[in-house]
Amino acid sequence: MPVQFQIVIFAVIAAIVLFQLYNVLGKRVGRQPQEDAKVLPSSQTATAEVSKTPALDAATLASIAGLKARDPAFDPNRFVEGARQAYETIVRGYAAGDRAALTPLLTPNVMASFDAGIAARETRGETETVEFLFPPRADLEGATVQGDKAVAKVRFLAELRSRVTKASGDTADSVTGEPLVEERRTAEHWTFERTLGAADPNWVLARVEPANA
Repeated sequence: MPVQFQIVIFAVIAAIVLFQLYNVLGKRVGRQPQEDAKVLPSSQTATAEVSKTPALDAATLASIAGLKARDPAFDPNRFVEGARQAYETIVRGYAAGDRAALTPLLTPNVMASFDAGIAARETRGETETVEFLFPPRADLEGATVQGDKAVAKVRFLAELRSRVTKASGDTADSVTGEPLVEERRTAEHWTFERTLGAADPNWVLARVEPANA
């Protein structure tokens, strides 16, 4: 595991409150899991579970060249694998509302957005858990240098199932009786950054934006 991900990977943040954090934690994309009437054939399931790092295109390789000129140790494949693990732990951890764990892993602006979502859920007295239906896909879409910072953008595609428990302990809607479980597919751009030449080589999450599927 690359050392620059030591902080990010030990994170715990995550499930997605879409209507509150749309600009922070993604949106629904494509055909949703609850619309699928049949189980995927085994060949499709195997494809969905593949988590190998996709080949990099020419434009991405060109942007990486600029970063490697300043940071020869940067390895795009190892970076993507670390980013994928960071994404999973961040998404899962958001449901836990662990501010102490989040603070060193995020820039102040991202932390403020996450904290607002956590506080809203706490006000309602709700708790939430999330699980990944398949390993998320991660694609490095660019890595460059901006001033004294290394900046890398990764597109994540994921299928999630979240469960909400109300303050009363209920796990179903009081009106409809439906379980408070949601399955969704998301597409997001996560931008990580770190300061070149700093004593701390770790990447932190600087921005999350909706992406195209």
